[in-house]
Amino acid sequence: MTSATPGSPLLLLDGASLWFRAFHAIPDKITAPDGRAVNALRGFTDMVAALVAKHRPGRLVVCLDLDWRPRFRVDLVPSYKAHRLADVADNVEEVPDKLTPQVEMILEVLAAAGIATGGAEGLEADDVLGTLAHRERVDPVIVVSGDRDLLQLVRDEPAPTVRVLYAGRGLAKAELFGPAEVAAKYGVPPDNAGPGYADLATLRGDASDGLPGVAGIGEKSASTLITRFGSLEALVAAVDDPDSELAANMRAKLRAAEDYLKAAAPVVRVVRDAEVELSRADTLPATPADPAELHALATAYNAESPVKRLITALSNAATP
Repeated sequence: MTSATPGSPLLLLDGASLWFRAFHAIPDKITAPDGRAVNALRGFTDMVAALVAKHRPGRLVVCLDLDWRPRFRVDLVPSYKAHRLADVADNVEEVPDKLTPQVEMILEVLAAAGIATGGAEGLEADDVLGTLAHRERVDPVIVVSGDRDLLQLVRDEPAPTVRVLYAGRGLAKAELFGPAEVAAKYGVPPDNAGPGYADLATLRGDASDGLPGVAGIGEKSASTLITRFGSLEALVAAVDDPDSELAANMRAKLRAAEDYLKAAAPVVRVVRDAEVELSRADTLPATPADPAELHALATAYNAESPVKRLITALSNAATP
């Protein structure tokens, strides 16, 4: 569905990434009248309001993890997110006790406000973000996340553009990345910055995701290799090419990591053809879908001020 205002962006939010940050940024002593913590709810609602106010999107989707540790990724790299497991047998993620109930509260507020959520069975929010950004052909896209892996989505061509607002240090310090910014910061080829970043991340590894990377290769050497050879695929091919300009010690490191690289590349790259289901149309409403319910939730969850700011942002975004 196209935006109400031509040129208004499609805003794609990494739900869990943002509400985790809200939870840790705001004291959990902030509670609802019944005593339940509402810090994540209040912080997340304020984040959405601020993003809508600043970017004035015509469409918005909050993307969800329907499976935070997909089977296909674990089968390829068993250490994938293994350090975050609270229950290995049930594949349950370790989440603060006071955050878990707030996720349902957040989803209730989003539904009453008329903001779409999206998920894909058996996949992470990253894959939902990747799919919706990849298939968009009308409006410019802004992906908002605290996960650097999403930098692989940036593009200038084919139009429309995709930008990533990286909020790893919070929304106030968020950085907007396009291909030029990714290339400048991470030393990957400007004309292939998105895929180049995914290749760099595969080589470098990511402790937060349980990806070890190639032993002896850090971010700087990874960027040098991707810049020199253009892609991870070309680099791997160079390992077995005696005429390639690859130092003997680097060749040995890459050869020793051959199995890891083959497995990790599809783990790092987000899915771009997921079967995404939206809770409702993604057009951002000018007024809440259910004002009475939203008011009741705001009162019950001690979130009157954040909800009021969200309603104002929705109204202003709809004004030409």
